[in-house]
Amino acid sequence: MTDELPRRDAGAKTAGDAYPAAGEPLLRVEGVVKTFGTFRAVDGVSLEIKAGEFFALLGPSGCGKTTLLRMLAGFEAPDEGRILLGGKDIAQALPHERPINMMFQNYALFPHLSVRDNIAFGLKRANMARSDIATRVAEMVALVKLEGLEKRKPDQLSGGQRQRVALARALARRPQLLLLDEPLAALDKKLRENTQGELMELQRRLGMTFIIVTHDQEEAMTMASRIGVMKSGKLAQVGAPRDLYEAPRSRWIAEFVGDINLFDAESKLRDGHRLVVGTRDAGALVVAEPREPVGEGKFSVAIRPEKVKLSRRGPVSETGHATAINRLDGVIADICYLGGTTTYKVKLDTGGMLQASVANSARLDVDAYSLNQQIVAWFTPDDCVVLPS
Repeated sequence: MTDELPRRDAGAKTAGDAYPAAGEPLLRVEGVVKTFGTFRAVDGVSLEIKAGEFFALLGPSGCGKTTLLRMLAGFEAPDEGRILLGGKDIAQALPHERPINMMFQNYALFPHLSVRDNIAFGLKRANMARSDIATRVAEMVALVKLEGLEKRKPDQLSGGQRQRVALARALARRPQLLLLDEPLAALDKKLRENTQGELMELQRRLGMTFIIVTHDQEEAMTMASRIGVMKSGKLAQVGAPRDLYEAPRSRWIAEFVGDINLFDAESKLRDGHRLVVGTRDAGALVVAEPREPVGEGKFSVAIRPEKVKLSRRGPVSETGHATAINRLDGVIADICYLGGTTTYKVKLDTGGMLQASVANSARLDVDAYSLNQQIVAWFTPDDCVVLPS
C-alpha cells in the first residue's frame, strides 16, 4: 500500500449522494423483502451499518445474501421496505445514481481493455476530465500495486492481479459504500489470506465502508468488525465475530459458525449460579446459567472443541485431588493432524462422541495421543453454552 491514499473529493457528489447526520448509521435497511415468483429470497431484513465499518453478510448458498447485496447496489429493487443511505431512500434509484460501487465475484473485467482502461471506465462514463482520469488511475494503480502492468489485458494477468484491477476500478469513483460479492473465491489459499490482510488495511486507511458477502466463516471472522448471518432470507444473528462464536443465540448459529460439540438435554436442576443438566450422550453436565432463560422441554448444551481438555488422568484441583466436574471418560476414535492443532474425536463411555482441538505446542509428538488410547476429556461449566433446540 502507498503512504498517500486518495480521498473522496471535497464537494464532489454523484447523483443521489448523501451523508449521514452525526450519530446516524450510514446505511439503514428497513423491512426489505424480495420475491422471485413464490420464493422469498429476502424476507423482512432490517439492518444498520455505520460509516467506516467492515461488515460481512455470511450464510450458506441460497440464503439471500447476494440478493440483498444486489438490492443495495441497485441491480434489484425491493418489493417491500426501504434502503436509506445517509437518511435518503435509494431503494428505487438506478445503480449509477448511487454513491455505491460493487466488485463482482467474477471481477467482470472488459477482456479487450487494458488494466488502465478497465480502471478508467467508470470515470469516463462520469465525464471526468481526461487529465483528472489519468491522475486518478495512477493513484489506483499505485494503491493496489499494479505498477508496470497498466498496458496488459486481463488474460495476461494472474487471478490475484485481476482481482486487484477489479478492486481499483470499484474504488476509482471513491464511493461511500463498497460492496464485495465473494471477491476472494477464485484465489488460492495463500493468496486469499494475503489479500484479506490487504483489503483490511486498505479499508482502515481509506476509512471507507465495506460490505462483503461470503459463505466462508473464517474469511468473515478474519475481515469483518461485525457479521450478519443469514438463513432462509432472514438475519439469524448480527454481532461481532467473538459474540457469534462464543455466544450464539441458536443451535443453528452454533453449528454454522465454527466447529461445535452439541449434546441434547431435557432436564435441569439449579445449583447456585449453575445448572446441572441431564444429557442423552454425555450424562449429567454442570453448566453456567445461560444469559437468557431456557424454557421447559428439550434444549442443547454446546462446547467448542478448543475448550475441551484431554489428559491421561483427568483434571486435578489445587489440593491435588481429582475433580469430577464435567469429566468424561472415553477412547481416542479418530485423529486429524492440522499443523498448528490436532483434532481428536473421543468415543465416550456414555455413548456419545466428543471432539477436542489441541494446540501442537511441541515440535515432536511426545505429548500426542494415539488411536484407541483411554483418555479423560474435561471442561468447566463456563465452557458450556445452553441453547434452545
